[in-house]
Amino acid sequence: MDDRDFMSNTPLPTANRPLLGLTVLLVEDSLFACEAMRLMCIRSGARLRRADSLRSARRHLQVYRPSVVVIDLGLPDGSGAELIDELSRARPRVGIVLATSGDDMARATAIAAGADGFLPKPLHSLAAFQDAILSRLPADRQPAGPRLVRDEVIMPDRTAFRDDMAHAADLLGDGAEDGVLDYTLQFLAGVARSAQDSTLEQASARLAQARAQGQATHAGVAHLAGLLQERLQNRMAI
Repeated sequence: MDDRDFMSNTPLPTANRPLLGLTVLLVEDSLFACEAMRLMCIRSGARLRRADSLRSARRHLQVYRPSVVVIDLGLPDGSGAELIDELSRARPRVGIVLATSGDDMARATAIAAGADGFLPKPLHSLAAFQDAILSRLPADRQPAGPRLVRDEVIMPDRTAFRDDMAHAADLLGDGAEDGVLDYTLQFLAGVARSAQDSTLEQASARLAQARAQGQATHAGVAHLAGLLQERLQNRMAI
């Protein structure tokens, strides 16, 4: 079912809530990034639905067609580029398909797969989020009158960050398999960048590089596990 079917009685977008009437499907595994997007959608008037994997996203898309899909490129069951390619080829096509990642080099991959735009992490700028969508909407879906642009900085609840840390610690576990470890390092690098945790981001990147070079990584995994425990024990850590 097309999401527009639900909007026959929906108020038109306004200067204060320029995305009123739109549904955003966020395909994202990080709760911290999801919380940032949730706050942006609330402030913009959009309705948010979330999928944490490719499989979950495809189930959503069998039921309804959102106005906007925002897809993280690093997902637990594959690359978000796969879904971007599927959506860009589908007819009828979702109105707007955006990619997001903490890796700036991923922009080219996303655009090549068919994304309409790219949102670099961290997702902090409300104005940038709104502009990424509004600039791609047809004229009849634009808010009436001049938009009140507020470049508000969005800061997600730290509880979501700690939830991501707990998830990563569970994934590392005892002797995580290679595929799980690679995903965990990618996941942690993205969360750390979003949370502006340079220590955690650098540790994840160093370990990923060591793995790519075929070096022993036991010490690196132990160090990373220790960093995760520090953040879980310190409620103020970001």
